[in-house]
Amino acid sequence: MAGHANFTALLDANTLYPILTCDALLSLASTGLFAAKWSERIEQEWIRNLEADRPELAGKLLTRRDHMRCAALDWEVPEPAIAEILPCLTLPDPNDAHVLAAAIAGHADCIITFNLRDFPEPALEPFGIEVIHPDRFIVSQLDLDYIPAITALKKMRQRRKRPPLSPEAFADAFERNGLPSVATRLLEASELI
Repeated sequence: MAGHANFTALLDANTLYPILTCDALLSLASTGLFAAKWSERIEQEWIRNLEADRPELAGKLLTRRDHMRCAALDWEVPEPAIAEILPCLTLPDPNDAHVLAAAIAGHADCIITFNLRDFPEPALEPFGIEVIHPDRFIVSQLDLDYIPAITALKKMRQRRKRPPLSPEAFADAFERNGLPSVATRLLEASELI
């Protein structure tokens, strides 16, 4: 399997579970700022966890899943490639090893996750993979290529129609979802979004 021409980020299940974080990351990826990858196992994990927390959504997340796949057409890291690497990996929580295996098999430059401690630097360093919090990653996208990144986030805000969100309410949603630096940057750019 060849690597991706763009910077490639493996999205952990905990970044796909919250709709706001997922939408922000995939909105940025769909502009070509980076390539977003995940595996079916990661996909099943966020769906299973969301259905467990919100039973009324059971069986209703396939449309969302399909939209995510369309936003990142080259999303899938194949399971056979992950299975080949998985037995060689050791992490503090063995249940997270499949994420690192997917990052390696998907030629990812980083793993985006809220759980930084689950992926200690010494375990990732031999593979040249960095672990990055989504707040820091999204701000980095704004710093690297501001116009396409802020435009992607503006379009994301405009898609939210029930209820429509003011730029300030949009920024507040990021704050409430554990992305305070992104919220600050959006408030600073409120006239642009």
